[in-house]
Amino acid sequence: MGSILYFRDTVAQTIFKPNSMHYYNTEIGQVATLDVIYDYSALRASIDRDAYVTNRICSMWRYHELLPLPIDCLRPPLAVGWTPLYNAPRLATNLGFRECHVKDDGLNPTGSLKDRASAMVVALALEMNAPVVSTASTGNAAAALAGVGASVNDKEIEIVIFVPATAPQAKITQLLIYGATVLLVEDSYDVAFDLCYETCVKEDWLCRNTGINPYTTEGKKTVAFEIAEQLNWDMPDVVFVSVGDGSIIGGIHKGFSELYELGWIEQVPRLIGVQAEGSSPLVKAWENNVSPIDMKPETVSTIADSIAAGLPRDRVKAMRAVKETGGAFVAVSDTAILEAIPQFARLTGVFCEPSSAAIYAGAKRAKELGYVSPEDRVVFVATGTGLKDIPRAQKAVSGGIRVAPNLEAVRLALNLEH
Repeated sequence: MGSILYFRDTVAQTIFKPNSMHYYNTEIGQVATLDVIYDYSALRASIDRDAYVTNRICSMWRYHELLPLPIDCLRPPLAVGWTPLYNAPRLATNLGFRECHVKDDGLNPTGSLKDRASAMVVALALEMNAPVVSTASTGNAAAALAGVGASVNDKEIEIVIFVPATAPQAKITQLLIYGATVLLVEDSYDVAFDLCYETCVKEDWLCRNTGINPYTTEGKKTVAFEIAEQLNWDMPDVVFVSVGDGSIIGGIHKGFSELYELGWIEQVPRLIGVQAEGSSPLVKAWENNVSPIDMKPETVSTIADSIAAGLPRDRVKAMRAVKETGGAFVAVSDTAILEAIPQFARLTGVFCEPSSAAIYAGAKRAKELGYVSPEDRVVFVATGTGLKDIPRAQKAVSGGIRVAPNLEAVRLALNLEH
């Protein structure tokens, strides 16, 4: 399909032909997620990096030659991707880095980076004539799928969502607004994930579940392409990204690695994944040199619902991303995450939900541990808007100053001289 050479599983390196939908190597299990492999020699010969200067497609589809679907495939009309990369000098001063940039993916249509994966999977559904697409999610992936699915004009695709009943109400509301069928699972995300996949297999639905659908990685890798192009192909030293199931950091790694394979960049940045202390299985595995294959499910408890995962589904790709780039995993407390929401916003103008604001707390922790240095040029990937979870943000700030409706009261409240 498209320009895919083949699929290859991440554990045994078994090759699968791209003539049908594959989720993982079933002989090994879901840990053996798949990579989409392209003919990089042919791509090097056929694509000119500098041609992007005149490319007027302001979405992730500007990189269609590097994506797994036919160039003439139907695509959802929402403008997903090509989000801004802000220079953040005050953030650099605050953290003590040479240079900082913020990639604001909260400006995607449904408010998170996961729109990229959903746009790819919905385009795949159109290509396959799949009438139903389903996913399990703590909120953002579900909202992305529901929103992108609702945007398709000429074909109606039914979207079925499995979400933990404990997900933030604002995220559940977003799903319902888009018209998705929403099943509130009275258990954890991991249970909802398995239930969704089981249903998809039984009913022959297309499953968008993060990790086991390799096309989600292909959508998410486009954020790396954009960072590279927006920095004029001059790569940063370090990229911080929050981590739950591991698919985003795995996608970012694949994106940078493909650009390096093409000869378009001179280095792949060190990737530092940030997890909440109450949901940090990858941190523990990395610190104790435990193979992703041997990781066991954990009970999770964190306010950062978007990165809550007891057993990360894309854990092989996530671990590979950190180890191959010389990066690290760090864990931060819920208290530090809450404090990071206003701190990061006041230094950058970017309002993040808890799971995304964790990158600021993670950068502080990484510096304490010596994983980053003052000479580093750093990019922060802000994965989701703070409007996703207003109640959490409210806990991080005071309620303002009440004043009577007159000038004297204002001057008194602000301690202005008379």
